[in-house]
Amino acid sequence: MGNEKTRVGIIGASGYGGIQLVRLLLEHPQVELTYLAGHSSAGKPYSDLYPHLTHRVNLTIEPIDLEAIADRCDAVFLGLPNGLACDMAPVLLAKGCKVLDLSADYRFRNLNTYTEWYKKDRQDQATNNQAVYGLPELYRDAIKDAQLIGCPGCYPTASLLALSPLLKQGFIVPETAIIDAKSGTSGGGREAKVNMLLAEAEGSLGAYGVAKHRHTPEIEQIASDLAGTELQVQFTPHLIPMVRGILATVYATLRDPGLVRDDLITIYSAFYRASPFVKILPHGVYPQTKWAWGTNLCYIGIEVDPRTGRVIVLSAIDNLVKGQAGQAVQCLNLMMGWEESLGLPQLAFYP
Repeated sequence: MGNEKTRVGIIGASGYGGIQLVRLLLEHPQVELTYLAGHSSAGKPYSDLYPHLTHRVNLTIEPIDLEAIADRCDAVFLGLPNGLACDMAPVLLAKGCKVLDLSADYRFRNLNTYTEWYKKDRQDQATNNQAVYGLPELYRDAIKDAQLIGCPGCYPTASLLALSPLLKQGFIVPETAIIDAKSGTSGGGREAKVNMLLAEAEGSLGAYGVAKHRHTPEIEQIASDLAGTELQVQFTPHLIPMVRGILATVYATLRDPGLVRDDLITIYSAFYRASPFVKILPHGVYPQTKWAWGTNLCYIGIEVDPRTGRVIVLSAIDNLVKGQAGQAVQCLNLMMGWEESLGLPQLAFYP
């Protein structure tokens, strides 16, 4: 292609995931944003939805026309509600597009699991078989060869990055893993919802989806892969009154109670040595969500409690960047053979 830029489109560009993608792709040196598509906002200039982009984006949101999208795009991001991407991806793939789905539609190898949790019957098993789970720190080589990526959820990203070295190397009793996670309100999307109103959420902290959150089977699938045995994990999400960020606190019982914190810091540093976005903190330092704001980083802090024989791992990400749009761009970089960190921010806007 010489110096030609890769043409990229976003279907479902109006939400918070869409605006993050627009921001990242506008500043990416190798891509040109050529198509913004949506249902309810079709026909509107994108700057009507996000006036702060008036000076940068002169695209209008167009109807979802898969023929036109495939004609004008080399790669397409699908930022749609669950259950829609699986009707579009097969068509786009057949026309030669690379597809990165930000919904849950292509995160599960077993479509029965998807149907059980997301209540939609699927007829696209052959397409689903091509999908690669888009967590580069675990599946980098497969992502490089993929045409279809099922981008992970935000909670699974934070949780799995915290758990992976422990499960992969057998350092914990796997069924003892407990994940306690908190997310900012942007994780609920841009649509008006009563529990997201400032008057409802501000000054309040509460759990939701207890024992039945849809990210549970996604975490379990990858955790089982890593551990080499079918696993169940206890996962409880909470809504916290801030805009961005996830902090996941993971507890598990160590197989070897003689392991100390510095051992685990060494183990984690080695596990993620080729992962530019995972930052293992020095002993006694624990991550804060604000450190990751606006970046594609994941900060990990580690502690061992010799009294209980448990390891405690804390993981902080920006739910909209490493937890969503940034990770999708990271996957695109790998699929295109570019530097993995190209166009992705690594410094927070702080404080």
